[in-house]
Amino acid sequence: MRWRSGNIQSIPKTIPESNTLSSTLGSATADKPKSGGNSPTELPSNALSRDECLELFKLLYLTRYFDVRLIKEKRRGRLTGTLYSSHNQEAILVGSLFGLQPNDWISPIHRDMPAFFLKDIRAGWHNPNRKGMSIDEVCCQVWGKADSPGRARDNWSHIGKKSAHIIHSTSMLAGTVPVAAGVVLADRLNGGDAVVLTFNGEGSTAQGIFHEAVNFAAVHKLPVITIIENNQWAYGTPTHLEFPLSDFARRADGYGIPGLIADGQDVFDVYDKVMQAVEFARSGQGPSIVECKTFRAYGHGDHDDDRAAKYRDPKEVEEGRKRDPIAICRKRLIEKGYLKGEAAKSFMAEGKNAAEVSDEDFPPEVVQYLKDAIDKAIKAPLPAAEEGAQWVFRENA
Repeated sequence: MRWRSGNIQSIPKTIPESNTLSSTLGSATADKPKSGGNSPTELPSNALSRDECLELFKLLYLTRYFDVRLIKEKRRGRLTGTLYSSHNQEAILVGSLFGLQPNDWISPIHRDMPAFFLKDIRAGWHNPNRKGMSIDEVCCQVWGKADSPGRARDNWSHIGKKSAHIIHSTSMLAGTVPVAAGVVLADRLNGGDAVVLTFNGEGSTAQGIFHEAVNFAAVHKLPVITIIENNQWAYGTPTHLEFPLSDFARRADGYGIPGLIADGQDVFDVYDKVMQAVEFARSGQGPSIVECKTFRAYGHGDHDDDRAAKYRDPKEVEEGRKRDPIAICRKRLIEKGYLKGEAAKSFMAEGKNAAEVSDEDFPPEVVQYLKDAIDKAIKAPLPAAEEGAQWVFRENA
């Protein structure tokens, strides 16, 4: 990365009261989180070039289109399995992964399917040597084909890839935080400088294993950055029944580590907060927590969509989806002078759900990239039936 903070100690050890968003995420006038002590001229995003900023914008489209296509394929009957939508939460994945080095590790969760192909995507969307999963691998996983990492053995998102430095995802959220701590501890003992980003829902921070792992990382100053995706609901439980404080970043206070709050709808703010935490960790100063405040557009999974319409007020959903990550990024790019004329009004995917949006709302290269991968996945062979019992029982030597 070109950005290096000259004053990494400026990240606060506790959360100042000013470092909060308003309680209504849907409000366009919500206060933005502070930069954690850095002046605007020192923000990591200010070092991004025009091309890098436009790439962030395109990756938001790619992440949204992946989600939209899976929803459409499921409704067409061409896809089975549970879909956990990342709609409206794209800025968290794009912003947090964009600044990582190839050898850094990530630990995604069920709502983070795009993370598998977004890792190291700056090395080239079609680069077979980049340190992340290819879009073909991810689509084969979704369709349960032989070329998938999981070889049709488990849920879509229950995959990992050691060579890509992706820790295997499970349904036990927070359960991979101690694994992540162990991975970077081993890396440090071997002389490496990798950091690890773990992604967790805000509800998972109530689990004992979350606190044990964060405490271990804090004691040993391990480079673990815990991303809390606060989308306001832990399945059907609202945040006020999960934690007595308004900010889940305050979980950091008890361990003497930084706790930052990012506007999870603003890809640049997520990038800034995560890069501050990454540089803090890489310099040997230990872990931190970054809470990204966002809003879940659909139910917990597509099996929960009908139920979610009953336990969530429709007005709350409408407000929560008003601040679309694509729209916010578009506005920033126009202000910077990076989007002008017709380009500033093209591909208006924001503010539309999967049923309302069409391919014309996305850049052609995004549509083609995913179309090619889905076509390959659909045509790919299924694993051989003989594999059904493989890796289930230990074979006699």
